[in-house]
Amino acid sequence: MKTESRIAFVIVTAPGLKVARALARTALKSRLIACANLIPSIESHYWWQGKIETASEVLMVLKTKVRHVTALQRLIVANHPYETPEFAVLRVDRINKRYLEWLVGAVQ
Repeated sequence: MKTESRIAFVIVTAPGLKVARALARTALKSRLIACANLIPSIESHYWWQGKIETASEVLMVLKTKVRHVTALQRLIVANHPYETPEFAVLRVDRINKRYLEWLVGAVQ
């Protein structure tokens, strides 16, 4: 298996920076992620309970190893305030070698 295929970027939305920072910190302390990018002030439009909703959210991009995805999902769902938190996994096909080495070394 190529080293790149062992890496995943996980997309999570949060209701605000305070929640996003807490989720990122918990995942980092658990050594389940190497990095969390928090992108504030995104505008989300979505269906919820039969109607269209709009909300301001923070987009989180969590960098991890594929083998940690299940544990990371459990951590996010257990600590997230949403009834149905977003948790989408993107597999990485190609990545800068030095960044990959850092990422693999940063995640236990």
